[in-house]
Amino acid sequence: MTPPYRETVFFSGHVQGVGFRYAALQVAREFEVAGKVSNLADGRVELDVEGSRDEVFGYIAAVEERMHGYIRKTERVRSNVPGNHQGFVIG
Repeated sequence: MTPPYRETVFFSGHVQGVGFRYAALQVAREFEVAGKVSNLADGRVELDVEGSRDEVFGYIAAVEERMHGYIRKTERVRSNVPGNHQGFVIG
C-alpha cells in the first residue's frame, strides 16, 4: 500500500474572516482527502492535507479556484511524514 501524499499549504492575503476555512471544508467533501485547515496568528491560513497525489493536487487547485479573489500568495511544502488525519476538520 502506498503511503498518502501530504502537503502543508500556507495561504496569504485576505484569507481570514471571509469563510476560507469553511470553504476548504466544503471543497474537501468533493475529494478523497483528509486534513485540517486553521487560521494562523500571523493572518495566514494553514492547510494540512493528505491523500493520493492526484486527489491532493486537485483539492488544492479547487480551493485556490474557489477562494482566488482572497489569496495573494500560496506556499506549498511537501511532507514525507503522514499526518494520520481522520476526516477533514477546521482547527
